[in-house]
Amino acid sequence: MESGPTPHLEGIRGDYAPTVLLPGDPKRARFIAENYLTNVKLVNSVRGAEGFTGEFDGAPISVQSVGMGIPSALIYYTELIRFFGVKKLIRVGSCGGLNESVRLGDLICASAAGTDSAAIGKLNDGLTLPSVADWKLLYSAVNVAENAGISMSVGPVFTSDLFYGPDPELFSKLTRHGILGVEMEIAGLYTISQAEGVQALALVTVSDDIIRQEIMSSADRESTFDEMIQVALGIV
Repeated sequence: MESGPTPHLEGIRGDYAPTVLLPGDPKRARFIAENYLTNVKLVNSVRGAEGFTGEFDGAPISVQSVGMGIPSALIYYTELIRFFGVKKLIRVGSCGGLNESVRLGDLICASAAGTDSAAIGKLNDGLTLPSVADWKLLYSAVNVAENAGISMSVGPVFTSDLFYGPDPELFSKLTRHGILGVEMEIAGLYTISQAEGVQALALVTVSDDIIRQEIMSSADRESTFDEMIQVALGIV
């Protein structure tokens, strides 16, 4: 298993490029591969979590779906890093907007992620440590967005273990603390990347405007988010 396949990824070392885009939805992974990459090949289909490798402007790049929530996503992050030699992990996902400054469809670059996840505590040996983006990737994302004329907010998000949580005041608490959006994977990505010594960044598009009670359709979640993908590929 040192060079693949693993229990969740059927390829071998070399099947994945050093940089991988990481959506949760396998349909979004396929959409990115088919619409943005060339010379594409399917490298994983285990449990329906499709992964592809291709090229963008001559540079090798992969895209791998990771499911929902930290426990699912951590499996893929860890295996990609340890067994397939991936060095840069860029999440391309969705979030709920929690700030007046972000609207439905807006792009957020997550500088850091707070969390209520017990898994993060275990990864950090019980310590309360910051989950932060790689500075070089964040700086690159800001430059790419500015040069392309893409509006992008940069700031902290919150990663929750529960989609249907018991605290009805959670969102208002997060808004008071300046959190831009809520989602379910970023703290896991940043924590494992710091622990493994690789680079990570998360870009998320607001698919649910919690402040204004507006929701993007599931079809749009699968096939839109063009500006987010442009920035992610521009980093490469």
